[in-house]
Amino acid sequence: MTAPAARPWWRDAVVYQVYVRSFADGLPAGSDAGDGVGDLPGITARLPYLRDLGVDALWITPFYTSPQKDHGYDVADYTDVDPLFGTLADVDLLLETAHGLGLRVIVDLVPNHTSDQHAWFQAALAAAPGSPERARYIFRPGRGEDGAEPPNNWDSIFGGPAWTRVPDGAWYLHLFDTSQPDLDWRNPEVGDMFEDVLRNWLDRGVDGFRVDVAHGLYKEATLRDQKRPEQPAKLAESMVERVLNDEPMWDQPEVHEVYRRWRRVLDSYPGDRMAVAEAWTQTAESMAMFIRPDELHQAFNFGWLGTPWSARAFARVINDSIAAVAAAASAPTWVLSNHDVERHPTRYGGGPVGLARARAATLTMLALPGSAYLYQGEELGLEQVDVPPEARQDPSWFRTGQPGRDGCRVPLPWSGDAPPYGFGGPPGSQPWIPQPADWESLSVAAQLGDPDSTLAFYQHALAARRAVFAGADEATTAIADDDLLVVLRGDVAIVLNAGDEPAPLPAGEVLISSGPLPGETLPPDTAVWIR
Repeated sequence: MTAPAARPWWRDAVVYQVYVRSFADGLPAGSDAGDGVGDLPGITARLPYLRDLGVDALWITPFYTSPQKDHGYDVADYTDVDPLFGTLADVDLLLETAHGLGLRVIVDLVPNHTSDQHAWFQAALAAAPGSPERARYIFRPGRGEDGAEPPNNWDSIFGGPAWTRVPDGAWYLHLFDTSQPDLDWRNPEVGDMFEDVLRNWLDRGVDGFRVDVAHGLYKEATLRDQKRPEQPAKLAESMVERVLNDEPMWDQPEVHEVYRRWRRVLDSYPGDRMAVAEAWTQTAESMAMFIRPDELHQAFNFGWLGTPWSARAFARVINDSIAAVAAAASAPTWVLSNHDVERHPTRYGGGPVGLARARAATLTMLALPGSAYLYQGEELGLEQVDVPPEARQDPSWFRTGQPGRDGCRVPLPWSGDAPPYGFGGPPGSQPWIPQPADWESLSVAAQLGDPDSTLAFYQHALAARRAVFAGADEATTAIADDDLLVVLRGDVAIVLNAGDEPAPLPAGEVLISSGPLPGETLPPDTAVWIR
């Protein structure tokens, strides 16, 4: 696993996102029942499933010591494991087992902010204004009479002001929850600490990092007000929705020097270690800045995720994305769902139509050059769940009253006919977010025995991707012909019917389709690969 390959493994990898709390609940030693929360032993026990699915790597969301206000994205100790999820020995066993199965492991890194329980922030609260301890975060005096107003007009992603006042009158910045104070990356101590964190996990054997809020580390130095139009467009409902806007809190030029430093660290280790940016930039061109040859290796392509069901929209984002990353001498990434957004079968309309479209979009995505990122449960056809208000746990729910992200984070169904569906925990119990009562037919066990299941489709599609496109760098072009999307890659045409009527099936050898192909037609909401 340490010898560098002629072609870096990550360039064409299919990566499976594991949301650690919701993947599988391993049984604690000496216990006959789990606690309803996924953990590292649970992941390790299910690694053969990922190998058999046909993915190349897994990305694990944060498992570090945390008060869990934002389910691990509020880190109190970047080099240890929260007891909720296991121990450092469990990390080592997971890495050893994954590597033995031929799977790479990417771990999440959260450099924009810490938990308010991190030792640095606790020291900052105990220290005086202007102290070295406070200089690790962004503390500022307030505006107005007696400094009672926030230092600027910035809003939190989770709703409300992005500033909270402490008892001595100073304010600290938190672009997310109040329990997640933003670090001041202009302080060299911060960069030094994170280089140590990188080396800690690289030394343990991780293959890469997913960088949370990669575009957010630096803020414009003046911390000026955000300029807002007098008649603003519809407010974004999530980080996925991007509009061209004045954003002094995001995507500042200084952030790129951080990633040049990190690239030097990654390149000093054997085995093609890598990093992928979660960078919610406003354009494909600004996204490509993060993946220049001396910076990070990949960046998530959220333009693809946010594209509506339209042949023309799909063609545009495919061509624009490929062109943008080509200028950076990198490879594109493609993703349809993750732990922050509504699951794509639901976005595409839900029910049979939503599922058919989801399978067609997935088959199209898996034929595109570069890497594909899958989100746990999409291979089962899971839709967004309407979580009861009393069971919601997303911090944005408590700040905004909006349902938030819990609906895409419901624990996976593995087997059985009732909750917890083999996830872990006592029979008849519910895990940390309750599962629907009608998931029996969606479980892994139920779908493994059904050749027409979504799980079987994913297995076949991943095998076909490896057989047809492995290591290939053919020029790829997308064309919209009315409601038909046609992607040409080498001697293969990928055709998706985004319209309401059947279309003639192009001549050639059918390699795989996302649904039945009656006669010589391509039904609506169906995709096919043809040689």
